[in-house]
Amino acid sequence: MNYKTSILKTKAGADYELIDSGNGEKLERYGKYILRRPDPQALWNKNLSENEWKDSADAFFFRESERKGWRKDKEMQNEWQIAFGDLKFNIKPTAFKHTGVFPEQEPNWRFIQEKIKQAGRPVKVLNLFGYTGGATLAGLSAGAEVTHIDGSKAAITWAKENAELSGLSTKPVRWIIDDARKFVMREIKREVKYDAIMMDPPSFGRGGKGEIWKIEDDFLNLLDDCSKILSDNPLFFIINGYASGYSSIAYMNALEPVIKKFGGEIEIGELTIEESKTGRLLPCGIFARWSKN
Repeated sequence: MNYKTSILKTKAGADYELIDSGNGEKLERYGKYILRRPDPQALWNKNLSENEWKDSADAFFFRESERKGWRKDKEMQNEWQIAFGDLKFNIKPTAFKHTGVFPEQEPNWRFIQEKIKQAGRPVKVLNLFGYTGGATLAGLSAGAEVTHIDGSKAAITWAKENAELSGLSTKPVRWIIDDARKFVMREIKREVKYDAIMMDPPSFGRGGKGEIWKIEDDFLNLLDDCSKILSDNPLFFIINGYASGYSSIAYMNALEPVIKKFGGEIEIGELTIEESKTGRLLPCGIFARWSKN
């Protein structure tokens, strides 16, 4: 199987910056605020001193025995907006330390936009486990028709907010609260086809009706079903992985039937964020993305 390996890098921009990382933490600027959060991948020493971290952070995420949450050392809004190019996001630090956007996905958003624009034809995209909609916004902004699936009503609401902020709320998009597996199975019966599929399968999760997702039990069946709803001339298939313990090679091997059927090329590797002052890379996840050309 022909493939290439890449390290995708998100660099500092006007609204986002990884300032420093190390000792199990990361210090990031989201627009006008600086946040300090745990990150188990940061297995090295910080470049900045503890005082510099404390002085610069507007809020930090803490874990104390059974308590956890955000502590704000400075006056700060509960939510605010940032942009990655033409995509805009509502940032709302959550009780699970997330902010509502994964900056390391920026290279994938650009890939999605480029592939759709280059296609020169109507494109239908399916985004599974869509969360707050970064990949959906990328597809819509490039002119595609997108179906966004997530089991969380709160995530769907947040994704709609981001679409409105980005000026994309009137674009052809379906927001569906559903279990990814059940939705794809119904699409097979309805004989609905998609030109591109994107997914961020968690290692474990629950659907809107309590359905349990375990990647070791459900991923291959979902992938097999997804291959049945690809159009005759698909553009791309992207799989991202977080905290599942798998290699990007595993995702590449799982996509082998798609590669054999349609040809094209596959790229695998790591999603990273580059520290603005040092160029050091913070690993954030893995990816495998197949494209027709």
